[in-house]
Amino acid sequence: MSKDFILPDIGEGIVECEIVEWLVQEGDSIKEDQPVVDVMTDKALVQIPAKDDGVVAKLYYQQGDIAKVHEPLFAIQGNDDEADTNAASEPAAEPAAEPATVSDSKPATGDTSVTDFILPDIGEGIVECEIVEWQVQEGDTIEEDQPVVDVMTDKALVQIPAKDHGVVEKLYYKQGDIAQVHEPLFAVRSATDNATDNAPQTSSATSAAQPAAADETSANSAAQPGSAAAPKAARQGKAIASPAVRRRARELDVDISQVTGSGAKGRVMKEDIEQFIAGTSSKAEAQSAAPSASASSQPTVSSGGKRTEAIRGVKAAMAKAMTNSVQTIPHFTYADEFDLTAVMALQKQLKERYKDEGVRITMMPFFIKALSLALKEFPVMNAQVNDDCTEITYFDDHNIGMAVDTKIGLLVPNVKQVQNKSLIDVANEVTRLTQSAREGRVAQEDMKGGTISISNIGVIGGTVATPIINKPEAAIVALGKVQELPRFDADGNVVARKMMTVSWSGDHRIIDGGTIARFNKRWQEFLEDPTSMLVHMV
Repeated sequence: MSKDFILPDIGEGIVECEIVEWLVQEGDSIKEDQPVVDVMTDKALVQIPAKDDGVVAKLYYQQGDIAKVHEPLFAIQGNDDEADTNAASEPAAEPAAEPATVSDSKPATGDTSVTDFILPDIGEGIVECEIVEWQVQEGDTIEEDQPVVDVMTDKALVQIPAKDHGVVEKLYYKQGDIAQVHEPLFAVRSATDNATDNAPQTSSATSAAQPAAADETSANSAAQPGSAAAPKAARQGKAIASPAVRRRARELDVDISQVTGSGAKGRVMKEDIEQFIAGTSSKAEAQSAAPSASASSQPTVSSGGKRTEAIRGVKAAMAKAMTNSVQTIPHFTYADEFDLTAVMALQKQLKERYKDEGVRITMMPFFIKALSLALKEFPVMNAQVNDDCTEITYFDDHNIGMAVDTKIGLLVPNVKQVQNKSLIDVANEVTRLTQSAREGRVAQEDMKGGTISISNIGVIGGTVATPIINKPEAAIVALGKVQELPRFDADGNVVARKMMTVSWSGDHRIIDGGTIARFNKRWQEFLEDPTSMLVHMV
């Protein structure tokens, strides 16, 4: 007996939503928490999951209809023996309406040798990712835990491994496509399963029909408006190139498979992309000039060109986060200059002392450790306020983030529990996180839980900045470049000193000007007199 699934509350004050896309069809078997439908509210796109196992008996709305909150959305039949029998009796070869239901449309009975690999959760709150590079092709044999594809989330580059041994049957996305979490990423055929040969005739027919249904579905989706994000078959043939080169090719709208690589084993380099564009442009100019001899004698001048590209991955996440921070946090900025002459001399000594042990000591560990020492005396700088500004939370751990400029955008991993770490411990963590960030492979755990951040713009240039707070943190500091400048010593003599300007942005809801000035002064004292800092180190 079927029962209705009631559309639940999907946001404060929302009473209705538009049906964007059904992810299942009537007759499909579904599992608890399986995505069933995408709906659009007046605020966002929301995915509605199933509450129980069963078979979809009826969909009450069509795509584009307006569904009401607290009213039936679809009917589901319990997944008992009767439901299984009814589901098995339905035409198994009828093509699904959307590629996302390829695996879900299989009967509950009658196993096949081809299964879909469902893109798992790859980070807190992440619902989609960009396909950067397939590491396999259709027809390749893969092993359990073998890397299959590199994907870009809004935080980092993530490598997805295979779950089982088998043969890649189908890739549902091409490079550059956006894949959805909890939807099929690729299909794999078990290398040892002979179910298609040994299974009953009905099961064989079902398994044989499914690849065809998936192909037909892909074709249908390509022809339907608004289906750009649906899975597509991957392009045959794979150029050898790094993710950075592939990204550059996409930015310039170049089909990298058409570019001849000059690197080892035909690897495509950035120079090859540029030469390909230059050659294409020259050929196009020559062809356009051919009809007129007089025109060919005149130089070809192009102007007014432009290109548009999607903002994705880390850059999209940064845009969203920075906008949210500025709109919800009242920022104020405070700046001062530090004399780093003494601490830079100490850093140089320790760098030589520990280089044979593989410890890379830069100035950043000093900034981080000194900041932690100052935080002990000013805990409000390590606090966070809720959105309603009715509660403030103080954190014992000093998880100090450091902004890293990478090939995929700005990442801010954080060094955990700095208050419990020595300067050498901090230096090792800084090295590890910096290397991971520059490779675009920072672990999600390293990105979460930050309590205050440092942005080192000085390594690029500039002296003063107005940094935007990394919400929900309460403060961020930008370090300017170190300059050797004339200053007066205690005796009134002009001497050369290594000076750096620091620029703070604070959450004015909980931090006032006096607090940030006193806190900054304490941080300055530790850095300008590093012996006092060493006394406090664990």
